[in-house]
Amino acid sequence: MLAQPQSSKSLLYVAILPEGYDPSRSYPLVILLHGYGAHMYDLASLAPSIDPHSYVYVCPNGPVPVMIGQGMMGYSWRPPRDDGGPPEAQQEQARRVEGMLGAFFGEVMERYKTPPGKSILIGFSQGGTVTYNLGLARPDLFAGIACLSTGIAEPELVRSRLPAQRAQPVFIAHGLQDNPDRARRSRAFLEEAGYKPEYHEYNMGHEISDEVLRDLAPWVHKLLPVLTLP
Repeated sequence: MLAQPQSSKSLLYVAILPEGYDPSRSYPLVILLHGYGAHMYDLASLAPSIDPHSYVYVCPNGPVPVMIGQGMMGYSWRPPRDDGGPPEAQQEQARRVEGMLGAFFGEVMERYKTPPGKSILIGFSQGGTVTYNLGLARPDLFAGIACLSTGIAEPELVRSRLPAQRAQPVFIAHGLQDNPDRARRSRAFLEEAGYKPEYHEYNMGHEISDEVLRDLAPWVHKLLPVLTLP
């Protein structure tokens, strides 16, 4: 697989192209959103474990720089809660980032010739919270969403965006050593709303283990059957 740093009008990102990539072909798309303090390369290594042949993977960089200790910088999808800014300004920034991501989704789907409904949105930690916020609202774009080591942080916001038809597949993975209550609450929220999430707990902490990937890969294959697009 080939990893290429790219720049869209909205966000920087890294694209991981499948073996034998043909730019004239249409490809299913897997979009991966990193966690707080990480960067666009953080989840790129997941691509070969999911499928090295059939999909284009894109990993955008969070647009908000944050200090993560020892003089090191990472990136976030929203300002830190303790940045001293008023809550209203933080909410405004969060919605601005959501707008950037919405534009980004359209740009990469156009670039890789991906039809609506032939993409999956996957998020880890803070990226998973964003996945809940944005992915559930757009079943027309995303064949499914996967939320790893995370939970629904803004249930009323998510509820206000839910579509009338709630059949979109949702994959949830969480570690037993990583406060699983938030994932369990998210599962309950979704089930009460009419969804049927595929829920997994693992003997792990705040991470993405090999066991998670062994369950995630066939779920992705089921929603995006390999090598079916012209």
